[in-house]
Amino acid sequence: MKQRRVIRTPLGMLRLEADGRGLTAMEFCRARQAGGADSPLLLEAEKQLVEYFAGARRAFRLPSAPEGTPFQQAVWKALLRIPCGETRSYGEVARMVGRPSAARAVGQACNRNPLGIVVPCHRVVGKDGALTGYAGGIHLKRRLLALERQGAVRSKE
Repeated sequence: MKQRRVIRTPLGMLRLEADGRGLTAMEFCRARQAGGADSPLLLEAEKQLVEYFAGARRAFRLPSAPEGTPFQQAVWKALLRIPCGETRSYGEVARMVGRPSAARAVGQACNRNPLGIVVPCHRVVGKDGALTGYAGGIHLKRRLLALERQGAVRSKE
C-alpha cells in the first residue's frame, strides 16, 4: 500500500511516496499544507531532506524502490555516484553506464527519475556545462546546485 507525505521545503512543497520496499517517488507539488502518513520511512526521509536543505547532509541513506527499466535503473545508480556539488554531462553519465553513445537516452532516464533530489538528476548538465532540462524547472536545478556548493538554501518566501 502506498503511503504519502507532503513536506514544506525552502524550494516549495515536496510530495514523498513510499511502499513496503522503500521510497518510490518524490516530486515538487502544489499542495497547500504539509502532512500525510507518519510512516517511519517517510518521517526519516523528511528528516534527511531538512538536513540536506540546511546544508548538513550531502548524501541520503534511504531505502528506495523506484520503478524503471533496467537502463533507467543503471542511470539512476550512476547518478548516485556523482559527488554532491559536482556535475557530469549526459555523455559522461552514458559512459559511466557503459553506453557511450546513449547521452540522449540518459537525458530521458533523468527525465523519468521518480526520486529527484535523492537520486540527483539535477547534477547532470549539457556537454558544455549548461543547465538543461529539469522536471522542476531550471530555476530549481540552479538552486539545488547552489545549495550543494554553498551549504544551505534560503526559503523561497
